[in-house]
Amino acid sequence: MTIAFWFCAAITLISALVSLGYAIAGLRGADAGARTASEYAFSRSLALAIAAIVALFTTSVAFVAAVALAMVIVQLVDAVIGARIPDRVKTFGPAATALVNAAALVWMLAS
Repeated sequence: MTIAFWFCAAITLISALVSLGYAIAGLRGADAGARTASEYAFSRSLALAIAAIVALFTTSVAFVAAVALAMVIVQLVDAVIGARIPDRVKTFGPAATALVNAAALVWMLAS
């Protein structure tokens, strides 16, 4: 496997784990009304984190690409949500992560 593959897989995993961390934090701080929405966010974040971990062991470019693309979409949507709040950290953090992950994906696919 190439350096581009491992870089893309690593960035994707980091992105998925950060997303999972935010979901756990949201779940821990949720009141009764927001608990269900937080549980849905947690379940999706957990699934993406597991997929990103599995991607490291499959050594499949197609699998890593699929998970990376999913994380790019998640981070872009998170950036839009951050912009709507408005919260600069929750806008620019996910946007930067999405751009790095997208660049890593393009690099991997071009290798």
